[in-house]
Amino acid sequence: MSEEIWIGGVGAMLLAEGLPLREALDVTDPGGWTAFDLGVRGHVPPALLPARPGRGRLRRVKQLTESELALALCHPDGRIREAALDRAGDHPDLLPLVVIRSADWAEPVRERARRLLEERLDAARAVTLAALVLRLGRRKHGGYAVRLLGELLRHAPGGLLEPLYADADRAVRRFARRLAVAEGLLSPAELARVAARDDDIVVQRLCADAALAAVVRGGAYDDVLPELLGARNTQARAAGVTALRAAGRPEAAVVFLADRSALVRACARYVVRQGEDDPLAWYRERCARPQDVPAGAVIGLAECGQRTDAALLWPLLGHPEARVRARAVAGLRMLDVADAARLRPLLDDPAPGVVRETVLALLPSAAALSEAWLTQRLEAGRPRHQRVAAFRLLGARGGLGRLRAAVALVDDTDLKLRLRARQSVRGWRPEADVRFGDPAVGELLDRARHLFGDAYCFEHLRRAAGLPY
Repeated sequence: MSEEIWIGGVGAMLLAEGLPLREALDVTDPGGWTAFDLGVRGHVPPALLPARPGRGRLRRVKQLTESELALALCHPDGRIREAALDRAGDHPDLLPLVVIRSADWAEPVRERARRLLEERLDAARAVTLAALVLRLGRRKHGGYAVRLLGELLRHAPGGLLEPLYADADRAVRRFARRLAVAEGLLSPAELARVAARDDDIVVQRLCADAALAAVVRGGAYDDVLPELLGARNTQARAAGVTALRAAGRPEAAVVFLADRSALVRACARYVVRQGEDDPLAWYRERCARPQDVPAGAVIGLAECGQRTDAALLWPLLGHPEARVRARAVAGLRMLDVADAARLRPLLDDPAPGVVRETVLALLPSAAALSEAWLTQRLEAGRPRHQRVAAFRLLGARGGLGRLRAAVALVDDTDLKLRLRARQSVRGWRPEADVRFGDPAVGELLDRARHLFGDAYCFEHLRRAAGLPY
């Protein structure tokens, strides 16, 4: 049982004991209401629920308190839930439970709750219930409340949606933005501003596309392009760069050829080509000047270049800027010209990003690396990123070398490395370089077993290696 439902059950018990609704439940939490609905049926004994014993019917509705009505609205008996709806409209705090009942599995309850919602729900209340309505929209019968919410907010003053734009619930923010776009409540400039500043990728795409569509229908590109092109998020920048072609400004896309985002770089190359310029020539020219080459140009060259362009990337492995070195390694890997002997020294690079890219480039040729050289880089005094890289490459070598590396770290002071090493030992299997019954394997397994136990696992490993167990 989830913690949320357990908390809902606690709230239900507090109501059953007579505690007022607002003291027993967090009435502002949509998840709390759905948990309470489930909690009533799962936690409250039938004897404590508001029903006449032996007949399964609600005693006179007018005699029920607000707390008793809340319990009745969630009662296992559909007839009691339906009867409770007759008075629920007199209690505004119970409207969330009416929303829940509008998606009830029992049709009479569902239809009665929907009629009540049509009578009592207005745009202002709909705003406060939007998160709950959208949560229920995932249920089989939850679409009605979502449609009603849309109708109410569609005809509401534009300012009423403002709280929903900043709601903590992502689904609510998306719903409000979609509604604003569909109803034309935001200008192209406002849409571009939202696309550039919102942290939700769905909202970014929605508003960027809507802003550019509005421009096509008669707006001005100057109203939207500055915001989109200056955005921190990738989606807005990519949309802005692509729009440069339609705006007749393909030359402005050149500066985005070295963007930090692969998507933006690809869009920029498309626009530059449409302007009959050659992005590859631009990349080659920039990479031929190492003193001021941007990191994005280095990887951009690999994205659209040829294997012969590796000649421009190799000198950049010694560049003073770590990002350029990292992109140069990534570019060489992308061009499939990674040379283990030339890249190996970069495993000692002080920048973790460079070492990570180097490991990715060397993994296919890990067997060509010296086991002794890599093992030296497992020493405790070395930077953590270098130790992690050496362990990963030793693991990629497999066989006895992998087992030796893992056993060396099973009691390491670094928690993550220690856990990785122990997992590697447990998953180790003899390979071609392991002689069946080799006592060296037995010594390693015995040491690992002594350090972290798990007798069954080690019996299995000794059996697989042809050793007595």
